[in-house]
Amino acid sequence: MQSVTSGAYPASAVESREAGRALAVKAGRLVSVDFARGMVMVLMALDHVRDFTSSARFSPEDLNDTSPAYFFTRWITHFCAPLFVLLAGMSAGFMRASRSPAELSLFLFTRGLWLIFIEQTVMAFGWSFIQPQGYALVLTTLSMIGFCMISMAAFIHLPRLPLLLLALAMIFGHNLLDGRLPMPTEGFPPLWYAMHEDIFTRIAGVPLIVVYPLLPWLAVMPLGYLLADLYKAPGDRRRRMLVGLGVAALVLFFVLRGWNIYGDPVPWEAQSGFGMTLVAFFNVEKYPPSLLYLLMTLGAGLLLLAWSERLRGPLVEVVNTFGRVPFAYYILHIYIAHMLALLIAQWQGFGWQAAAGGWWTLPEGFGLPLWTVYLLWLSVVAVLYPFCRWLAGVKARRKDWWLSYL
Repeated sequence: MQSVTSGAYPASAVESREAGRALAVKAGRLVSVDFARGMVMVLMALDHVRDFTSSARFSPEDLNDTSPAYFFTRWITHFCAPLFVLLAGMSAGFMRASRSPAELSLFLFTRGLWLIFIEQTVMAFGWSFIQPQGYALVLTTLSMIGFCMISMAAFIHLPRLPLLLLALAMIFGHNLLDGRLPMPTEGFPPLWYAMHEDIFTRIAGVPLIVVYPLLPWLAVMPLGYLLADLYKAPGDRRRRMLVGLGVAALVLFFVLRGWNIYGDPVPWEAQSGFGMTLVAFFNVEKYPPSLLYLLMTLGAGLLLLAWSERLRGPLVEVVNTFGRVPFAYYILHIYIAHMLALLIAQWQGFGWQAAAGGWWTLPEGFGLPLWTVYLLWLSVVAVLYPFCRWLAGVKARRKDWWLSYL
């Protein structure tokens, strides 16, 4: 046995300190990332339960019809998609420690294809139990994330600085295209149009609906991938850096939005009351996500990551559980929300078929007041928790390759 006074002892001490620091960083990372992802999943359910059960037949972002209560119920869920895409990029960054670039590229590519496939099959049925006008190819949340992952399979091979500059150029520059991409009057829209604008067209007779144009979503995931490098720094320094980046993004948001300088296609104007003026100010574009939308949501997301590293307790563990199994949670909560719509339609005398086609087909007079929507949302989250806890336990105990696709 080697003596502790031998020359090897200092090296062992250094290794022990480094190992301890790595464990501490990993623990902080797991708590903060799981908590942030869990918060995304919980808030996401609010948006979709509102879609399927609310009596409102108007868009919460429509200033002519909405109210502050409906708008901010929708607004709080705006943070979900950007933060989830950022966290997906961070997860890819963390994987660099255990996978070669080729292995990571293959995982991202196949994972992206899997998400697109699931959206066009399992999720297509979940959103609309009946397709009275035939099948439609709808590119929404999962497809957007899938295409981002496929792009990341190539992006990870770029040097850090060019990748950062490319991501920032897409995020800060894409609003220069606002109003400058005329929609073709006939034929298939060119790729550059579909990358920046939502579209409805047909391919070989099949409707194609692009809900999530890929610019600048393709840039958000690389930012998360690069952000993972911050987790090599000691905890206090990492948190200061996250706070600094988050505050900088929010300050830039308020400056650009306050003076209507740049970054969103619709400038804000004062309204008849303070509440509606706030609605107008924070009513930034999500489809595609404007620069101001991303500054607002990602800035707050970075603050959440910094703040949540030290969180502990039973409620935190509940939220973390949802963050460990987001894919299964996402699928199940859509089906449950849609089933609630069927029950409400049957109870209100419309017949369950009135809600089978999707929330966008719900008739006038259908639905419940907003306070009831909040109760149903909490009920859906509570119902999903036992299953999510079980699945998270399975994924923690077993390392089967296919579990990474759930």
